[in-house]
Amino acid sequence: MTDYRLVQVDAFADRPFTGNPAAVMPLDAWLPDETLQAIAEENNLSETAFTVPLSGGEADYELRWFTPTTEVALCGHATLASGHVLMERDEIRFRTRKAGVLAVRRLGEGYALDLPVTLVREQPHPELLEVLGTLTASVHLSYAGAEATAIVLLEDETAVRACAPDMKRLAGIELMVIVTALGRGTDVVSRVFVPAWGVDEDPVTGSAHAALAPFWAERLGRPAFSAFQASRRGGRVECRHSGDRAILGGGCVTVIEGMMHL
Repeated sequence: MTDYRLVQVDAFADRPFTGNPAAVMPLDAWLPDETLQAIAEENNLSETAFTVPLSGGEADYELRWFTPTTEVALCGHATLASGHVLMERDEIRFRTRKAGVLAVRRLGEGYALDLPVTLVREQPHPELLEVLGTLTASVHLSYAGAEATAIVLLEDETAVRACAPDMKRLAGIELMVIVTALGRGTDVVSRVFVPAWGVDEDPVTGSAHAALAPFWAERLGRPAFSAFQASRRGGRVECRHSGDRAILGGGCVTVIEGMMHL
């Protein structure tokens, strides 16, 4: 039996039990994929991040993410959590298999996460609107980049908070679905649904804000804005659109640290 360090972090949070929990397991070398998936299923969090050190080159670590059911191409909050766990200087860089090199930097008492943007364009998707229970929204889609993404623009924050998708039907639509509107306490509010990948509603989603950053920067007429993901746990994200990158600011709180025996 071998012991592996396991850390659970609330990301995009300034106190425990808010933001999005992620497990981070630093490894010396990769375990078999089926073992990584079994660990993520055991943790039963929206994502478990695994890292392996790299020697020299463009990054400090290789990074992969698993939901309880599948490996994903990009996960922002678990990248932020990994930076929090492994940071030894002012910046740490992760090489990923589909999202390129991602950086986490110290920013005041928190961190700045640098992700590639996801660009969407308006396209009809009546089935998605029906499943979401709204027929008066506009749908903006992207099938490029790390994850297939839909931004659904609703009329106001009340509509975002009241959105009640048919999760069983939504699980058959292979999209990360973001419902969003102008906010009251922040510039922008959103919620994120990904039942197709094993997570009905994600608490706070970095990859979603990599799509929201250019989307809302264009509509607000400025590159930086504040955002709140209105899940039950909730989390605030400071967003900045910079060329082909989204810079997302947020804090992290370590809530559990121990060993997994395999």
